[in-house]
Amino acid sequence: METSNSLTSAWAALASAFGCGLLMGIERERRKGTGPHRALAGVRSFTLAALAGAATAILAMPALLAVGALFMAILGATAYAKDRSGDPGVTTEIALFLAYVIGAMCTQDQLLAAALAVAATGLLAARERLHSFANTWLQPGEVRGGLILAALILIVAPLMPDRPLWGEVLNPQLLVRLLVVLLLIQSLAHLGRRLLQARQALALSALASGFVSSTATIANLGLELRAGRGTLRAQAGGAVLSCVATMLQMLAVAATIQPAWLAQLAAPALASALVAGVYGSWLAHTGLADVSEKPAAQMPADTPMFRLRDALVIAVLLTAVQAGVYGLGLWLGDAGMMTGALLAALADVHSVIAALLAHGAPGTPAAPLVARTLMAAMLVHALSKSGMALASGGPRYALAVAAGVLGHTLVFVLGLWLM
Repeated sequence: METSNSLTSAWAALASAFGCGLLMGIERERRKGTGPHRALAGVRSFTLAALAGAATAILAMPALLAVGALFMAILGATAYAKDRSGDPGVTTEIALFLAYVIGAMCTQDQLLAAALAVAATGLLAARERLHSFANTWLQPGEVRGGLILAALILIVAPLMPDRPLWGEVLNPQLLVRLLVVLLLIQSLAHLGRRLLQARQALALSALASGFVSSTATIANLGLELRAGRGTLRAQAGGAVLSCVATMLQMLAVAATIQPAWLAQLAAPALASALVAGVYGSWLAHTGLADVSEKPAAQMPADTPMFRLRDALVIAVLLTAVQAGVYGLGLWLGDAGMMTGALLAALADVHSVIAALLAHGAPGTPAAPLVARTLMAAMLVHALSKSGMALASGGPRYALAVAAGVLGHTLVFVLGLWLM
């Protein structure tokens, strides 16, 4: 019985290796070419390489498996050295060696081996698209941004200690995660501006700026209106659309700081964002009716995906205000926490959100006070934005902006109060 089971497993491994090698070989055969300059291997070579890997693994002779791998490596090196096509590459040689490894893997995990074969074949088939993406579509600023993001996620974050340095606040790894979230949001907005039409790109620009600072966005759009750039409705629409970012970033901060609050904040925040999005889009659409539906202007090649300094300032500010509100709470109790939160809300509400949510999770004794203070802080912040609109763009601009800002804030407050 044991021999029968072993034989069945061996046949299954060989069949799996045959399919994986055939899949990769068909793709390579279509690119192999003809004549004296044709590539190293095609459908038969890849299938045989995968079968060889499976057969040597089934024999359970590590030395023979190593000899087979060495043979594949020598074969690839020899083919590369004899290449006279004028455009040498090592893709086929590496793929042939990988087919041998996948064949051997079929004796251990056939599903993983098949998935690897499909992924490798897809990578081989996407040659032109990948080359075009890397050499033409991808811009230098985006390459630098991707490297910075990868370094933060894969190098910096794992090295940061994951514990508060003071009470319940000042967690270094949490600071890095906040920074990564902010940079990812800015990067997605950057890609959106590249891909959308000119009219949508104008609205998206205001929305993306809101992830940095909605208050600053409102002030900047008001100043542009005073200077005669843009229309009242277009500028006001962009200002209100920046508030959508405020609500979405609230959820991002909650997911990072205290995920337990997401269940209570998600519905009010999304409803609030929907109100701001609909009203802001309507204003922007009517204000930009004369803008033609042409592609957005080409960005300079060095345009960065994100503003690292701005995101770092916001992440540090979130952490600093969180520590300040925590300290006031220790010093003056609940009254100190509420006072600090309301004062901070005059300038930036995300830091208040981070500080308040860290103070207590839903179901704890502090949760009701956290919810009430958050609602009060959102109202204070809405009044602050409306005042900034009045100071920067004048009464008509302030009236159009305040209707959206106060409206979406009241939706959030009412929704959170009913939760």
